[in-house]
Amino acid sequence: MPMPTLTWAQLRDLKCAELEGAADGWGKSSNRADAARDRVEQQLLTGLRDTQEGEAAQAAVARLRQLGRNFQYVYTECGLLRTTLNSLAHEMRTQQRVLGEALDDAAALRFTVHADGTVTYPAGGEGLIEGAPLRGGTAASSGPPGLVPPSGLVAPNPNVAKAQDIADRVTGAVRAAAEIDWRYAGILRRLKAEEGLKVPDSTWKDAAGDAAEVRDAAGAYLKDAIPHDASPAERRDWWAGLTQEQREEYLAVYPDQIGNLDGIPALVRDAANRDNLQLLIGELEGRDDEKSMTQLAGLREIDRQLGAGAKPGEPPMFLLGISDEGNGRAIVSYGNPDTAKHVATYVPGLNTALDKGFAEGDLKRARDTAIGAQYYDPSSAAISWLGYDAPQAIDGLSSLAVAGEGRAVEGGRRLNEFTAGLAATNENDDPHLTAIGHSYGSRTVGAATQQGEGIPGVDDIVLVGSPGVGVDEAGDLGVGREHVFVGAAENDVVTKMPSKQQTAAGAATALAGPFAYFVGDVADPGDDDLWFGKDPASKAFGANRFPVDEGPGVVSRNGFSIDAHSQYFDPVRDPASANSIALISAGHAEKVKSEEYR
Repeated sequence: MPMPTLTWAQLRDLKCAELEGAADGWGKSSNRADAARDRVEQQLLTGLRDTQEGEAAQAAVARLRQLGRNFQYVYTECGLLRTTLNSLAHEMRTQQRVLGEALDDAAALRFTVHADGTVTYPAGGEGLIEGAPLRGGTAASSGPPGLVPPSGLVAPNPNVAKAQDIADRVTGAVRAAAEIDWRYAGILRRLKAEEGLKVPDSTWKDAAGDAAEVRDAAGAYLKDAIPHDASPAERRDWWAGLTQEQREEYLAVYPDQIGNLDGIPALVRDAANRDNLQLLIGELEGRDDEKSMTQLAGLREIDRQLGAGAKPGEPPMFLLGISDEGNGRAIVSYGNPDTAKHVATYVPGLNTALDKGFAEGDLKRARDTAIGAQYYDPSSAAISWLGYDAPQAIDGLSSLAVAGEGRAVEGGRRLNEFTAGLAATNENDDPHLTAIGHSYGSRTVGAATQQGEGIPGVDDIVLVGSPGVGVDEAGDLGVGREHVFVGAAENDVVTKMPSKQQTAAGAATALAGPFAYFVGDVADPGDDDLWFGKDPASKAFGANRFPVDEGPGVVSRNGFSIDAHSQYFDPVRDPASANSIALISAGHAEKVKSEEYR
């Protein structure tokens, strides 16, 4: 389709304020849809769940959830329309300024700019023979930017070059404005919802495409100002300095970036990520590759839990991060981490990815921790933080033995930025933060403590099911050994992984013959080394070890089991461990009982 024609007079007279007025109207519609969604989800659904039971009530809940999704879609699409119109006005104003400056220069020189963009200039200069002023004329644009005019003699009339420059600027502004108009007209034509009262996943897939298109168009208008390279505290201040309209536009067009930006308030991240969750589901719907299907199952389960809401007396969910990056990202808080005095961040480990297992199991660990912590202090929250790519088991536990430390180091860097964001947005004067590392997640926590000045704001560290943390003494973790706590089940094989030296010695055992035991003792004289350093449950490490259930045996009549590695947070299967983690998370570590070192 050819671009429409546009004259410089039309560009000059374009009323960008009317475009912005239309954008404001769509913004008001977006806000009304958002308010309606909140009323459905926070009032109607909550009241119905708490007071009604039976099939009729369940059917009503399902219909209200669909209504909430519909309002969410209206909110998203209307927000995209608002930003598209504002971005169009922004880009057109830029070309109006270019045109206006060229017209002002022409008026000052008494040149005439014609409707076709040519510029008539008067006589000027001095003839070489008779000395009379050289004749005037008309200059046209030399063509698109970058086109080199033909070489030749330079006209002696000084007005020629000035007229040529003005003609180039006028034509360039009009040409750019026509391209902008054509581009945005296409976007606006495609921002149209399907007929009907239901918003299926296919429509959200279209919405994801709409959002991507508007993002591309509005890059100069919005995206370039997002402070990705700033500190979390600087991002917090940037967000606080925006107008309400600017915030709404960022949430409509860039929910993925605002929702995953450390330093942005939790309520804002939650709102952005709930929208981004629907867009991600729409993007992955219909794909048949294994990664997409796996992540889609995880996203759907998180969406189900968000829609179900918290049971009476339990902490509400806040979606602080969601992304299909790598093996998937998901950060879920139980309780508001900005208002809670005590905030614990749980870092999962080996084989964790954005899948249904994570959405069911790892989220439950954070929820159980939050419920337990709130028993001791209601101002508590717990977070499940999948903000990095944990190693994936290919051949069961044997893959842990070959897992390197690179992912822990990168994960530690990301964890530090996240906790810096928690510290920046928390409204308490001196919040109590706890980092909890499970399995390879404990190595990630350990790596975080060795970067910069350690984990920002963290007061206590809990390590469970740990294969080592990268340091040999609890005092090296930066919070003081009295603030490091360890849980290690007797039947948890991960907490008894051989060290790298022992593994090497084991390989040499065949050659050592009768000296095999001597080789092992030389490799680990105290029998307290693990794959990533000293055993955190050992006396040499020097942390506070708390009691845990020994867990199911590795080998039983039911076959091979590693369940002892996964029950530390379960208040039913291991109440002693779960209660200790809750006490530490709630700031009552002094009440935690002690267990003998290994």
